[in-house]
Amino acid sequence: MEEASLRSIRRDLHQIPELGFKETKTQHYLLNKLTEWQTERVHIRKWETGILVRISGTSPTKVIGYRADIDALPITEETGLSFTSTHSGKMHACGHDFHMTIALASIYHYIKNPPVDDLLFIFQPAEEGPGGALPMLQSEAFQEWRPDVIFALHIAPELPVGIVSSREGLLFANTSELFLDFKGKGGHAAYPHLAKDMTVAASQFVVQLQQIISRGIDPLDSALITIGKMESGYVQNAIAETARLEGTIRTLSPETMPLIKQKLQQLIDGFSLTYDCEISVDYGANYYQVYNEASYVKLFSEGMAQEGIVYEEAPAAMTGEDFGYMLKEIPGFMFWLGVDSPYGLHHAQLNPKEEALSVGVKAVVKTIEKIVSSHV
Repeated sequence: MEEASLRSIRRDLHQIPELGFKETKTQHYLLNKLTEWQTERVHIRKWETGILVRISGTSPTKVIGYRADIDALPITEETGLSFTSTHSGKMHACGHDFHMTIALASIYHYIKNPPVDDLLFIFQPAEEGPGGALPMLQSEAFQEWRPDVIFALHIAPELPVGIVSSREGLLFANTSELFLDFKGKGGHAAYPHLAKDMTVAASQFVVQLQQIISRGIDPLDSALITIGKMESGYVQNAIAETARLEGTIRTLSPETMPLIKQKLQQLIDGFSLTYDCEISVDYGANYYQVYNEASYVKLFSEGMAQEGIVYEEAPAAMTGEDFGYMLKEIPGFMFWLGVDSPYGLHHAQLNPKEEALSVGVKAVVKTIEKIVSSHV
């Protein structure tokens, strides 16, 4: 596919960002493209707001899967681009417009150049939340077309165009959202003894929360709890009856996540008694670690060298990605694609360089070729 077509598709998708399981316009756009190119070897199924595309091989011995996520974030775009988001308060600030474009172009390549093995392209909704990988993985449609190996990419703003990066073993952490609601008793600021101040309770909770990591987790392990948002009260001269904390838990080992949640519940129970209040907890979306199969990472790095794309080893990160659920069940890997942006993921001014689109397509096609010709 020509560079101009890649840019056009990416810009179309960039203008219609949608949140998880609400990607109706996105699905419609993707289906229109796929239907336009469809041949007798291309089979299409819808799942919720996602799509599964199976391409029949000429002499298949296995099914090779590739996943692209399709949802956006609740962020107001500030790029000033001519093709900026037309959906107020929503933006492709994590590069999923790139991911989808690369997947579409790879499908187009294999329509024009029939593969040996069967291919399954997965357009997955709700990666940013509430988590689409696990229910899609468990669906009847996916299981019927279940691949033998699977891989995916994610844009990396900090890497230059022309560089890809991955690593054997753990790439991304186990993650869990964290929402805490405090309920006490409001009152006048002059009579604190008649109220139950949830601003104080929630503030003390945030401080105590960090001791779960510093005193409850093996220092040779890696874990963190971050509270990114705190709300309480309505006016300066009234005691807050409610408070809300929003954050995230991240661990490098899957066994540490339930341990942190157990200790967190103990802290909640203690604070409920100490501050005579009610505290409810919701863990929202939970993502399993992204663990790369060494043999496929090796194939990938070899393929990039043959394609003239620079491969670098990536450090493990506390980033979360629900693709980990697919890798838990199906061997494979994930890699970073350099897009050279001064603004990082989830930033309102993220603007990846579109030259990276063709690099991504080359990387995907070459990886499929390496897996087809391998005995892994």
